[in-house]
Amino acid sequence: MANTTSERPYDVVLIGATGFTGALTAQYLVDNGGAARIALAGRNRDKLAAVTERIGAEVPLLHADLDDPSSLRALAESTRVVASTVGPFIRHGEPLVAACAAAGTDYADITGEPEFVDEMYVRHHATAVEHGARLVHCCGFDSIPHDLGAQFTVEQLPEGVPLTIDGYVRAGAQFSGGTLDSALTAFSRMRGSAQVASQRRKLEGRPDGRRVHGARGVPRRVGGAVGWALPLPTIDPQIVLRSARALERYGPDFTYGHWAAIKKLPVAVASGIALPSLVLAAQVPPLRKALVDRVAKPGTGPDEQRRQKSWFKVRFEGVAGGDGAGAPGAGDGGGPVRVVTEVAGGDPGYTETAKMLGESALCLAHDDLPQLSGQLTTAVAMGGALRQRLQRAGITFSVVG
Repeated sequence: MANTTSERPYDVVLIGATGFTGALTAQYLVDNGGAARIALAGRNRDKLAAVTERIGAEVPLLHADLDDPSSLRALAESTRVVASTVGPFIRHGEPLVAACAAAGTDYADITGEPEFVDEMYVRHHATAVEHGARLVHCCGFDSIPHDLGAQFTVEQLPEGVPLTIDGYVRAGAQFSGGTLDSALTAFSRMRGSAQVASQRRKLEGRPDGRRVHGARGVPRRVGGAVGWALPLPTIDPQIVLRSARALERYGPDFTYGHWAAIKKLPVAVASGIALPSLVLAAQVPPLRKALVDRVAKPGTGPDEQRRQKSWFKVRFEGVAGGDGAGAPGAGDGGGPVRVVTEVAGGDPGYTETAKMLGESALCLAHDDLPQLSGQLTTAVAMGGALRQRLQRAGITFSVVG
């Protein structure tokens, strides 16, 4: 069902602008939104006014309280798109998603929480389909570089043959207190996350006649530009595989592996120990809180100088047909076709995440997109249109081999 909200007074309303990443997103929208009608929403008008003063722009301020459904309904009915940076989303996110689904309003956020995304599918996907809303989660570093990067890689490979893609993530950056809080919250709720994931699988089914699956997550030595590859248990591979299930261009048999790329063996070993330790610590509430408070409290982040030095690179190695994917005949000589691509940008946790969310919201509001509704991935909902926006904004998508 098409989105028919063009007569509403706003194009994009951002909720969460009083937080660190939210304020960066507000600044990005004001600086890059062009003629878009932007507004900020929240329950504390004084704090919102302080944000507008800091970003140097007069922007309409709207009342929205996550504990007041009527205010969220009014907010959703006033705009074409709602963008949210209010996390952890499993605690705070559902009322806004519900309001947007019922109002036929497009929604974008920066969550990386699998349980929240699955729960929103189970509870609100059908309503969004009925009313023509697009619910697009994970519009930040989780999971745009990986989702659009895998799609970009697929487009460089032949059609109609089995495809295998591995994504290798490397970054030099400090992540936010909010990101850490969300990650620890997700680790602490693994049983509930597994239960709602099972409910989702029963509802959505699997593509007929096509096979889409994740690669086996075993640490391994890759060498070359990658070094050591450690399984990366984030939401990103789930998002990539959902895009693959929805889009036939990913071929009859698609496999995706998602890895942290680490050059030196001692660092890889330390990382392999640190992640399980973090998962264990998340199971103890006082320890979980102490970790967040010690590393970075939600709402805080590095200064501009630190962010300017931060970076990320995601390398994708794709194979079509031949021995690499278990089916001959992809290349001219009957062997496999291989391609290496890279998505790269600056500070992933703050600056680039604000850019990605801002461009996602503007893309949903203004671009000529597929007439789809319900919970969608960025590749399915926006695909090439969003990739072009991000390239113009300085995030690179390139073929490197």
